[in-house]
Amino acid sequence: MTSWKDLAFDTDAIIDGLKPWIECESPTWDAAAVNRMMDIVAVDCANLGAYIERIPGSMGFGGSVRARFPHPDMDKPGIMVSGHFDTVHPIGTLAQNPFRREDGKVYGPGIQDMKGGNFITLTAMKALLDAGIQTKLPVTFLFTPDEEVGTPSTRTLIETEGKRAKYVLCPEPALPDNGVCTGRYAIARFRITATGKPSHAGARLKDGVSAVRELAKRIIEIEEMTSDSCTFSCNNISSGQWVNCVPSFAAADCLSMSKTQADLDAGVEKMLALSGERNGVTLKVERTFTRPIWEDGQPETMALYEKAKAISAEVGLDMPHASQGGGADTNFTGALRIASLCDLGLWGNGLHTLTEHIEADMIVPRTRIMAGLLATLD
Repeated sequence: MTSWKDLAFDTDAIIDGLKPWIECESPTWDAAAVNRMMDIVAVDCANLGAYIERIPGSMGFGGSVRARFPHPDMDKPGIMVSGHFDTVHPIGTLAQNPFRREDGKVYGPGIQDMKGGNFITLTAMKALLDAGIQTKLPVTFLFTPDEEVGTPSTRTLIETEGKRAKYVLCPEPALPDNGVCTGRYAIARFRITATGKPSHAGARLKDGVSAVRELAKRIIEIEEMTSDSCTFSCNNISSGQWVNCVPSFAAADCLSMSKTQADLDAGVEKMLALSGERNGVTLKVERTFTRPIWEDGQPETMALYEKAKAISAEVGLDMPHASQGGGADTNFTGALRIASLCDLGLWGNGLHTLTEHIEADMIVPRTRIMAGLLATLD
């Protein structure tokens, strides 16, 4: 009888199959681009015999794809594979970081975070189906469009699907040395707006109060609140376009990462306390989206981790684990105490940059580990 251990995977074939996914650029804020990517994914899943649901987007984001694979026990809790297809890279990044294989690395926007991990998971599922290996549990893939901005439109969808599952597998980028993630820090996002007083910057400079100047000072102060347990980072800064006007409006987004619930609560309190007037400028701080703490060491997650570690050992690799910063959709499922394992995707470097890549020699081992998980979890 064929076992998952007998499956053959080919690095070159996987890289060739990944190419159209990488060359379909899909930045979060471009709903049409994300939907084009979801079209490709839906067809690939349908070609494997999955039942496809296209879930319309909301809040200006693209839609989602849910693919349920036929199984005798489809009505029972099974395996949920959770992944996102949006990236941080704007349309045109492909020209700067084209899909290519060089010196043992495979490059392209979104290849590590997380199209590569999604692709090897689907490749593992295909290999099981082609070999006639029935998974012990029903398998559902849920692909979403807005993870890179905090999952504002699909959090409820992920949580709802997660509650139907016994296990959640998330192929976000691997940790070093074949590592996986068994917990994640919380992430809180904030919108900061500053309101000053306008004037002509040439003829009446002293009549105005610059919102930009005050916001710049506040950003420095915010980022200097960073500690080992709670970090603060600001970006997406905007204001008026006329340099001959003293700016009466400025805005920025802030992201805070916390290791514990107490750290999260304290960081939120510090940020919200910044609201008020100073130097003639009114500052307003609003909390937008939060990824909850997924506490490390939960028994249900560690039991799942031990299963993955044993499969990895059969592949010939150790599998360390860690709690990790950087948000993922397992923040939601882990916080609900659903057995979740993250960072099951591909190892590489340069994620969110113009050098984003994966290591080619880890493609097959990680695909084999995923096949083992899908085949043996019960």
